[in-house]
Amino acid sequence: MKTAYLATAFFIGILFFSPLSALAENAGASAGASAAGSATGMPANEGKVLSTLDAPGYTYMELANTEKRFWIAAPTMRVKVGDRVRFDQSLVMKNFNSKTHNRTFKEIIFANSATVIN
Repeated sequence: MKTAYLATAFFIGILFFSPLSALAENAGASAGASAAGSATGMPANEGKVLSTLDAPGYTYMELANTEKRFWIAAPTMRVKVGDRVRFDQSLVMKNFNSKTHNRTFKEIIFANSATVIN
């Protein structure tokens, strides 16, 4: 009888103090945060492609998300207007002069990588 009582107490303790229950709670909180993020719009490192320009080694993309419109330059990739792109920001340059396009970008983000996430 005493062993059964100790075993029951042990299993109840595992249920309440298990790392799995903590992970489940965190996953629920993350899911709520993701749902809130999608309700308010795209993250800062994502955007819908408005226009593109090609240059040797780079694809320039004008993106728009709920925050703003902005330009990024990523390693050459296939992308079309309307695609949704996620990128890894590496460097932000102000007043960047592109000799290839004979144009100065007020601000451009150079990305290590970018992915179409449609």
